[in-house]
Amino acid sequence: MSPKQQRGEATAAQVLDSALELYASRGEAGLTLAALTSASGVSAGSIYHHFGSLHGVVLALAQSWLGRLLEELAGALAGVTGARAGVHAVTETYLRFVQEYPDASRLMHSVAADRELVTDARRVRNAQEARIAPLAAWLHAHRESGELAALPLPVLESLVLGPVTGVARRWLALGDVDIEEAVRTVPDRVWRSVSP
Repeated sequence: MSPKQQRGEATAAQVLDSALELYASRGEAGLTLAALTSASGVSAGSIYHHFGSLHGVVLALAQSWLGRLLEELAGALAGVTGARAGVHAVTETYLRFVQEYPDASRLMHSVAADRELVTDARRVRNAQEARIAPLAAWLHAHRESGELAALPLPVLESLVLGPVTGVARRWLALGDVDIEEAVRTVPDRVWRSVSP
């Protein structure tokens, strides 16, 4: 990588770090271009060069953290045997990730991130395909072996990730979910929905 590319990556990382800090402290409304240039020390022109817009910064940040979450989910599957243990590992890992990184998780589960997913779901999915592939392969293998219900893969994926996403959103938005209780109880409930 050339020095120019290294500087570009460092600048982009600096913008993303500052954007998350602003989002955490001021919310989505407080993440303005003026606040971001002030917090990051990066010019508006450079931000537009790297991200296209302020919206592009938010989407890049959400995609980056989504990638980290997916990598952790894949890692959780690497050390388990059996479908039940895998479902437990994925759901527990997801909830622990949200608990450890609440600010980034709020951004990943924000209206802005949801809007992008709904507007351009296929592009977002394709951008994360390498990180989603281990989960999809794991689901496929366990469905084929009869350890998971004989349902279409998108349905299995939704049954595994949908409930845990809902619990995470509620905990992040309202805080009225006992996350420790969720870690203890949600995995088995999810398992019941996908077991054969």
